Amino acid sequence: MATTEKKKLGQRIAAWFRGMKSELKKVIWPTKKQIVNNTLVVLALVIASGIVIGGFDWVASNLIKLLISLFNA
Repeated sequence: MATTEKKKLGQRIAAWFRGMKSELKKVIWPTKKQIVNNTLVVLALVIASGIVIGGFDWVASNLIKLLISLFNA
């Protein structure tokens, strides 16, 4: 009984790998140009987001400093 279960398990694992291989053949992989383009877009958006968040942080920090100086005067 144990050898039959192991054989079935082995067959299921082999079938899974065959299925995975056939699915990977269907994937349309990006070209080098597309990868470079997408990477540049991501970097630009990360930098732009950092600038915007840094600007909000700077404004908020200065507003808090102003409020603290008004109440400590």
